[in-house]
Amino acid sequence: MILLNTQSNTNAVVIYNFNISSDKVFEAWIDPEKVKKWMFPKGDIQRVEIDGSVGGSFSFVDLREGKEIDHRGEYIEINRPKRLVFTWGIPKESPDAARVIIDIVSTKTGCELTLTHELHPEWSDFAPQTEQAWRNMLEAMDEVLT
Repeated sequence: MILLNTQSNTNAVVIYNFNISSDKVFEAWIDPEKVKKWMFPKGDIQRVEIDGSVGGSFSFVDLREGKEIDHRGEYIEINRPKRLVFTWGIPKESPDAARVIIDIVSTKTGCELTLTHELHPEWSDFAPQTEQAWRNMLEAMDEVLT
């Protein structure tokens, strides 16, 4: 069981501009075949399972140093193509989970995505690394989608 952190006081925030529609960016978050192409760009993604409905869950398994890391979460809010909220955790390493909020706003040239990863207080020192990891993934998503 993943326990959602409700006492977070540190957020990792990334803003990224895409030159593609908010619909395409949103779908890239919940389409397993697309997620396989951009999630963990420096890793080796093994499996992606997604039940893209409110209350549905996901599992993204990547291989790091010969070890499978299973990132799991549950979808809390889905408002196509504007907002996606989900929990994020690695149950084998900790029962705690963070909350990730994706807000997508259409622009004249495509859309702007704001990702907010609410960090557990124990992980607040990792905000810069968390932001960079998400930025790398969003850049990989951009390459896959354009």
